[in-house]
Parts: sequence; structure tokens; C-alpha cells
Amino acid sequence: MRAPAASPAAGRTAVTNDAAGPGTDGRGRKSRTKWVVALSVVIALVVAAGVVGLVRPGPVAGWLSAEPTNTPTTAPPTPDPSPTPVLVAATGGGAALTADSVTRAIDPLVKSTALGTKVHVAVLDVASGEVLYARNADTMTTPASTTKLLTAAAVLSSRGPSYRLSTRVVAGSRPGEVVLIGGGDPTLATTANKLFPGAARLDTLAAQVKKALGTTKPTRVLYDISLFSGPETARGWDGSDISFGQVSRIQALMVNAGRVKPIHNEFGGDPRSSNPADAAAKAFAKMLGVPSSAVKKGKAPVAASAAAGEVAPGAPLGVVQSPPMVQLTDWMLEQSDNTAAEALGRQVAIAGGKPGTFDDTTEAIIGRIRDLGLPADEANLYDASGLSRNNGISPTLLTQLLAFAASGEQPALSSMFGGLPVAGWSGTMLKRFVKPQANQVGQGVVRAKTGTLSGVNTMAGMLTTADGRLLVFAIMASGSGNAVTGRAALDRVAARLVQCDCS
Repeated sequence: MRAPAASPAAGRTAVTNDAAGPGTDGRGRKSRTKWVVALSVVIALVVAAGVVGLVRPGPVAGWLSAEPTNTPTTAPPTPDPSPTPVLVAATGGGAALTADSVTRAIDPLVKSTALGTKVHVAVLDVASGEVLYARNADTMTTPASTTKLLTAAAVLSSRGPSYRLSTRVVAGSRPGEVVLIGGGDPTLATTANKLFPGAARLDTLAAQVKKALGTTKPTRVLYDISLFSGPETARGWDGSDISFGQVSRIQALMVNAGRVKPIHNEFGGDPRSSNPADAAAKAFAKMLGVPSSAVKKGKAPVAASAAAGEVAPGAPLGVVQSPPMVQLTDWMLEQSDNTAAEALGRQVAIAGGKPGTFDDTTEAIIGRIRDLGLPADEANLYDASGLSRNNGISPTLLTQLLAFAASGEQPALSSMFGGLPVAGWSGTMLKRFVKPQANQVGQGVVRAKTGTLSGVNTMAGMLTTADGRLLVFAIMASGSGNAVTGRAALDRVAARLVQCDCS
């Protein structure tokens, strides 16, 4: 039986994530840097202007009125640099850090009351494998959306980065009846939209079906969602998660991850369909000219033979496929899409021949993490997204997972880094590490999955120190009374690691 992880007082749940980039150290270095850069630019422009006055090779000669007075000389071409390997394993650049110096650098920040009443932290040097800092590191705590790191690793290792999810249509048991079969693709769209670029589309599928049916007119649409089974919401979810737009009911057929409109808001507010599969099927039926009254839940028939000139029951009429799994996990991580996480998590169970339920999914994810040689006993999951307050994950497991992915031993896992939001630049990290000034050193340097539930702030990812050392880290705090100050306090820890001279 699962034991719930220790969690703060119940409250409204909201999952988020953030990132960071470079700035000033608070001692005027930024202004001096700007001055030096500005001066360099001026000098470069002056020198360039002088050169142009002397020599105007190539198309520049046609742009300027006077003919060049000197004969241009052609320098030998510079050879192109050799490309770097793709998905290369992390190496030990920079001076190695010591545990004592890292402790002195971040311990005062970790002990800040702004983080909350309970803080769990792990920091690991990827190249050496040395644990540089540990505080309650082996104890499971509420992970919030950092849960998605386990989900991404499990689905990429079980399905592979190139795997695609298929939404199919087959002929029903009677003439004019078609069956829309959900393949668990949360990014399926009705028509082109900006929410999921390159998503499979129902209008494309409808065109295929019309062509396959020929002169037979569609009269009825059934939808088959048997790929997923069991409860459609998880234990530990807040009662308002769906109504607030944080997640949808988890079904094998939906458009735009169950949203009514193809929009995404980080903190919720995306209205969801009360029955995503039914809404998707009715949208599809409209494209076929079938009234919504003729749309029902059903099962695809077993393939059978038919008389000459008729379409056989179960005969394929069309199929559309999602973008590859690596793109789906990128979206899931970057935007922290909870519905996408739950749908992709089902694929781990299904790939192992298990039903697509919450329990089978979480057991399959933990099993896959164990198969990778990681301490899976330090995870206790009730969902794949991190919305459940019953989830528990240790910082040690998260840092070991990230270090393993960075090692290059399994290239499929290395691809998960492409989806991690970048501090001050992308996804849910777009507005993180922007202020206060002390945190700005992390902009563009910290890549991390973050999570927020009421009273819970977490972050797990990777960064490069000022000396070029690659670190992975997990900071998981609970008991904070203010989400804004709690997240800022968490960012300060990561920013301090970026600028740490801890050798």
C-alpha cells in the first residue's frame, strides 16, 4: 500500500515551472561591462568605417557610389570548424568544486525562512559524480511538477524519441457508420493552431475518411476510448483542478489537451471540456456532416468481410499521427502541461503491456526508473504530472536521474534536456531569474523543471558554474506562506551556484 508523502496543509493546487540568465553581481560590474562593450563597439565601428573607405569587395561595391581605389586582395578561405558531436556526454570542464566550499556558499540561503519550514536539497557534480551538498536529500517530499522529469525519462526510454501516437478511423458495423479511435494523443487538434505546432488534425482525418468512403455518406460517429481505463482523475488532485483549467479528465481521445480553446496559461484559466472525448468526436462529426445527435461512445468492430461494393466493418478509413515523442515531451516539460504528462505517462504502461490506468502508469514509471539503475524506492507516485499532493520524490533521485541523462549512456534520455525551460528565456522559466538583481546571473545558464503547489516550491535541473563546471541540482521546499518570495528564495540558491567560486 502506498504511504502518502509528507505534505503541507491542503490548499488550492497550481503547478508551475521557471528558468534563469546572466546579469550583475550587485557591485556595479554590469554597468562597467556595458561601458566596456559600448566602447568596444564604437572602436570596431570606427575601424570598420576606415576599412570600408579603402576596400569595398563583393556586393558592397555596388551599394556605394564611388569605385574602389585599391585592388581588393583575397585572403585564403578559413576552413569550417569541425562540428561537435550530438548528444555528447558531459565532461569535467572547469575546476572541480569541493563540498565544503559549496556548503559555505549556499547553506545560508538554504536556511532562509522564505523557502519554508522544510527544505530538501541535493547538488551533484556530473563529471565526478560527487555529491557537493545534501540536506534531507534521501527523504521523499512533495515534488509538484518536477514529477514530470520522471515521466519524461520513462516514456522516452520505453517508447523512444521518434515514436508517434496514432488517431485512427475504421468503418463501423453498419453502412455510413465510422468509429473514431483515440490513440492517447493529447496534442490532437481540430485545425491548425499555435498551441501544438505540427499537431495531428481532425480536419485532415475527416478528409481521408470522406475519400475512403467514396459515395457512401457518413451517417453516424462512434468514438472508442478503450485505450485508457479506470478513473479519469487521480487521488490527491484538488477538486477545482479541472474547473480552474489546470488539467482535464484523462481520456484516450481529446483535442488541445482537453481545452475548449487552443490556448495555454501557466497558472490555469484554460477552460476544459466536461467530456473531452465526446467534444472531440462531435467536432469530427461536424466535419463529416454528421449531426451531434448521431455521436455516441462505442467500440471499434472486429475486422470482417463485406459484400462487393461495400466497406467492410473494421476496415481502416484514415489515420493521423502526432509529432514524435521527443517533441511531445519537450512541450510537456517546457509548458508544464499536466494533461499531456498524464497522457504520455499512460504510454509507459501500455508499452509494457499494462492497462492505461493511473495505478498501472505510476507503477510502470517507477519500474522503468528502477530498470535504469536509479533509486526508484525514493519515489511514490499517484499521477504522472505532479498535481497530486500524495506524490513523494527525493532530491537524490532527481539529481541522479539528471546526471544519468547527461552521461550519454542512453541517448534517448539526453533528449529530455531540450525541453527544460531556460531561465529568463523560455517556457515556465520565462519570468524567473529576472529579478531581484542577485538572481540575474542565472539567466540563460539555469535549465530546470520547476513546480508549484500551494505552500510548495520546487526546482530540479542543470547549470554551469562561472568556472565551467556542470552541476545538477534539486531544491524542494514546503511550508512557505508566500509563493512569490518562496520562488525568489529558491532562485537565489541556484543563482549562487552559478557564480560560485567553490574550488
